[in-house]
Amino acid sequence: MVQWSDAERKIIIDTFGSLNFKEFGGKALARCLIVYPWTQRYFGSFGSLSSPKAIRQNGSVQNHGETVMKGLDKAVNDLDNIKGVLSELSKLHSERLHVDPDNFKLLADCITIVLAAQKGNAFTPEIQAIIQKFLAVVVAALGKQYY
Repeated sequence: MVQWSDAERKIIIDTFGSLNFKEFGGKALARCLIVYPWTQRYFGSFGSLSSPKAIRQNGSVQNHGETVMKGLDKAVNDLDNIKGVLSELSKLHSERLHVDPDNFKLLADCITIVLAAQKGNAFTPEIQAIIQKFLAVVVAALGKQYY
């Protein structure tokens, strides 16, 4: 089990609590689909993903980005039970959707990049380390069902 200091908890809660989930999640998911185009294979029902512009303007990408952020929010709100909170999502992605678990890491990296772009100088290396620690725990929890 991961131990969180009070300072880490505050940074995680404050960072994710300040985000517009639809806008932020859409940007992070769009970045993932653009930078790692092989991840698009899981989104065949989303319509056109034929160009970066089409991806950025795709309402389904925006909506799913918001869904992703709501899942992250569940983890933020129960930092001591992330594996438990995300167990159903892990099962869904593993057993029904058959998503390659490496994609969770790719999306986590995109979340970090979008956070850095949005927060600018306020996204210090110390804050980044805490956010990446949190996202690594989320990635491990989502991949749990696979092993």
